[in-house]
Amino acid sequence: MHDGRDGPEARAEQMRYARLLDLTSKVGFAALVGGFAAYALGWLDAYVPVADLPQLWVLPLADYLARTQTPTGWAWLAHLHRADFAALLGIAMLAGCSLVCLLAIVPLYARRRDHTYVAICLLQVLVLLLAASGILAIDR
Repeated sequence: MHDGRDGPEARAEQMRYARLLDLTSKVGFAALVGGFAAYALGWLDAYVPVADLPQLWVLPLADYLARTQTPTGWAWLAHLHRADFAALLGIAMLAGCSLVCLLAIVPLYARRRDHTYVAICLLQVLVLLLAASGILAIDR
């Protein structure tokens, strides 16, 4: 039985996924480098001054967060104007690359009426969004 996944249809979704993964990873990497440069070169003010880091890095996480009043969860997005948080943007973008790629190939599978692959892609997207949401976070 031939299911068509080795034909042009398979190449279409593979190529779309690959092109988007290439693009989004390059954009994410550029944001990562730009954010780090802003931090390291002092282009933006840091939320936690670089000079304070050596004594703060040795603290347990809870103590670090309490002492610096660093926001947790998605609250960091409100601080993108600060160099240390701007550097995190590239990491977040890189973490989201597969989400964009999966959403982009769903229409190709849907057009082929390949409901199994549509479901798998959408379930993967839901798992990624659930993980990123923090709903499953454990407070200690």
